[in-house]
Parts: sequence; C-alpha cells; structure tokens
Amino acid sequence: MRSPDDQPAPPRHILTPSTLNGLVRGLLEDALPLVWIEGELSNVSRPASGHLYFTLKDSAAQVRCAMFRPKSGWLRFRPVDGMQVLLRARVGLYEPRGEFQLVAEHMEPAGEGALQREFERLKAQLDAEGLFDPGRKRALPRYARRIGVITSATGAAVRDVLSVLARRWPLAEVEVLPVPVQGREAPPAIVAMLRKASASGRYDALLLTRGGGSLEDLWAFNDEAVARAVHASAVPVVSAVGHEVDFSIADFVADLRAPTPSAAAELLVPDAEALGRHLRQLRQRLVVLQQRRLQGLGQRVDHLLARLQAQRPQARLARDRERLAHLRRRLLGAMRERQQQRRSRLDKAHARLLAQHPRQRLQLLRRRLDEQARRLHQCVERRLERERLTLRQAARALHAVSPLATLERGYAILFDAEGKVLRSAGEIAPGSAVRARLADGERRLHADTD
Repeated sequence: MRSPDDQPAPPRHILTPSTLNGLVRGLLEDALPLVWIEGELSNVSRPASGHLYFTLKDSAAQVRCAMFRPKSGWLRFRPVDGMQVLLRARVGLYEPRGEFQLVAEHMEPAGEGALQREFERLKAQLDAEGLFDPGRKRALPRYARRIGVITSATGAAVRDVLSVLARRWPLAEVEVLPVPVQGREAPPAIVAMLRKASASGRYDALLLTRGGGSLEDLWAFNDEAVARAVHASAVPVVSAVGHEVDFSIADFVADLRAPTPSAAAELLVPDAEALGRHLRQLRQRLVVLQQRRLQGLGQRVDHLLARLQAQRPQARLARDRERLAHLRRRLLGAMRERQQQRRSRLDKAHARLLAQHPRQRLQLLRRRLDEQARRLHQCVERRLERERLTLRQAARALHAVSPLATLERGYAILFDAEGKVLRSAGEIAPGSAVRARLADGERRLHADTD
C-alpha cells in the first residue's frame, strides 16, 4: 500500500516571462479601455524616431507613458517638464521589460478643454443676445484726437502701440490706462476702466489690447462682464488680443477686431506721410484749376473785346475799359486775399505740426510754397500785360478805320437839308443849302446856281 506522501504531484503549468507579460498585457487592455488621466510631465524625451516618452505623475504616484508617431507630431504645443496635461490613453504593458505604461492617443494642456467649452458656450449665448451683430458696430473716427489704450503698462503690446501711433500720427494724444491683463483681478479691473473711460467723454476711441499667450493667459478677455462692458461703451472700441490666430469674446463684441496690437494702432490713425502726399496733390490740382480759371477769364475778355470792336461806340468802349480795369483789380485783390488765406491756414498748420515734425522738413515745404506763389504771381502779371497790349492794339486799329480819321486827312462829308449824305453832284439842286462835315466842325454852304 502507498502512503499519502507517495501520491503523484499535479502537473505544473510553467510560463516564460514573455508569456506572462503577454497575458498581463491582454488582461489590462481588455479590462481598461481608453481612459482620461491628468498629471504633471517629467522626464520628457523625444528621440530621433519622433516618438515621445515621458512620465506622468502626481504627489503620490507616477506612471511611464509613450506617444508614438504620427500622433506625437500632431501636438499643437511643445510638452516640457513640469507642464500639467490631460491625456487620453490606453493602459498597457511594455513586454520586454515588464513595465506598466500608458500609450497616449491625445494630449492637451490641463484645463484648456474646459476653457474651450466655456468659451464656445459664452460665445453662443452672447451671439444669440445680439452682442456680435455687425449692424451695431460703429465706424472709427477718421482723425482721432485722443485715444485711450487699456492694457498692461509694462507689456510689449503697449510699446508696440505707442511706437506705431507716434510714427503714423503724432498729432493724436495717447493715454495709457493701465490694468492687469491676466489673473483673477484682471476682469473687474478691465470692466471698471472701460466704464470710467466711456463715461469721461475724453476719448474718441478706446483700444483694448495685450500680447499673445495661452488660452488661460487670455481668459480675462473671454469674461462675460468684460464683453458686456465693451458692448455698453459710449465710444468705439478696438480689440487686439494676442496674435493673429487668437480670438477672444472681446474681439467679437468690439466695433473692430485687429489681429495684433501694432495692426490696431495702424487702423486707429491715418498715415501722416500719405496724408501729406494727398495734400500736395490737392495743392497741385488747385494750381491747375486756378490756371484754367484765368484762361477762361482771358477768353471772356477776348469775347467782350470782339463784341466791342463789332459795335464800335467809343463811349461804351471807355466804360467797358474802366469795367475791365475794375475787374482786373478785383481779380488781383481776390487772388491776393485767397493767397493770404491759404498762407494763414498753412501758418496755422505749421504751428500745430512744428512740435511734432522736423523743422527741416517744414522749412523745405515753406520754400516750395513761396516758390509756387511767386511763379503764380509772375504768370498772372505776364497774362495781364499781354491783355493790356492786345487792348491798346485794338484801340489803334479801331481808330484807324474810324470816319473821323478820314476827315482829319482833309476830306469832308456833305449833307442836304434833311441830313442825307450827298454822294453825287447830281443830287445837289442849284441854290439849295448843304452842310459840310469837316474834321474840326461843320459849315453851311449854298450850291452854285450854275
């Protein structure tokens, strides 16, 4: 008989490490589908293969993670140690080493997804209330005299804005209204400054701006109270928050959205150099129009002179000559007065621009203006001299063909008693009385009885 100790041992199922790891990996992947997990990055590395390896940890534990190509190349940010992130990952096991790990399918900065959802919710709500309606947006003033810039007093955005405004339109007064642009204290401070600036009546336009940053950094400009304060502003508001690809709720509510702070400054004021070129073009057009007007007046004088030559009365000619002289004096006086008015306006503009523009450029413009005025005056004088010469020549020609000039050469005109001109001896009856018109007077004559 066998003893109990002699019973045969049950067969043993022996596994290899690789088999065991394969079984554990299958159990993990079957039991745990895709999970969301949040933690802090550490030991981040990206070898030449393009895969991303890192550790996700919290205060009590950590887990190894991997993110393979091409998904690692789709990230919109650069993962670095210490960053708080949110992962969507599969739970698995790295069989060669038997290490528990997560295989990430998606990664985003922690909190950004919730912020984005809140952004979309508030955007839809305000849009439904009509705060984004294009019909309520106001046009910016063409020449803003005073601009309020609501931003951080120490940020790069305010330096860019002030530089562009000083270069493009130095006549504008710019006041920086400092507020914090991120953090919990930023929204109430921005709302208070918007209301204060709007109620003051000092500004022609307001610029709400800050530099770029993450969604969390820009969140103060997605605040509902800030959006309603922009909508309630009594003056136009320009919003320039972040970079060109960044959009905030304030951008949609504002009267105008600019992609960058510098672009906002360019939209707020005109270009002084372009305006100067436009003024020079207008001045040239004025000179051309004045020349055309003078030519038209000259043609009118020529027409009047032709009418006078056709009618010949010397008394009317004298009256028209006096009238012409009077018109010439009025024309010269009007031109001098207009030149004085233009010079007065230019002097006033010069006084305003002197503090902002280089004196050298203003002196050059003044010399050009004086030269144009001198040339215009010389042109008018030459034109008037030609008209006086033409008038004298016409008077001499009129006198040359006058009947009185013929009488001065010794001729006489005979009239009968009825005043009819006698052109033939046969028209004179013997013994009749006739009158002879000479250059210096008339004489009565009696016809011979023969």
